[in-house]
Amino acid sequence: MREWQFDIRVLDGNPLYHNQIFRLKIAFGDAYPIEPPEATFELGPARPIPIHPHIYSNGIICLDLLGNQGWSPVQSAESVCMSIQSMLTSNSKNERPPDNDQFVKGNRRRPRDIDFVYHDNTV
Repeated sequence: MREWQFDIRVLDGNPLYHNQIFRLKIAFGDAYPIEPPEATFELGPARPIPIHPHIYSNGIICLDLLGNQGWSPVQSAESVCMSIQSMLTSNSKNERPPDNDQFVKGNRRRPRDIDFVYHDNTV
């Protein structure tokens, strides 16, 4: 498995993420690009995990592109970064997913093994 790290920021001046830089880790398995990579935010010095209704406080991202149903082998690390950056840019809610505490406390699965139910495409 290969891992890449990207530092990303929101470029449009969204006040929720003003002057913040986030560390995104993308891990590519042996079946990539047939299977999606795992993308998570990493907490580090001066690198918070963004607060967003689809990003858990442990860095796991709920995004259909990162699951088998939304993934296509034509996607790339760049398109994953752009999709996540777009997700942050369009966000106006300074909140975590409603089940954040329960999910973070109880989850022991890898991000790609989680069957998210995508019920909100407004953020």
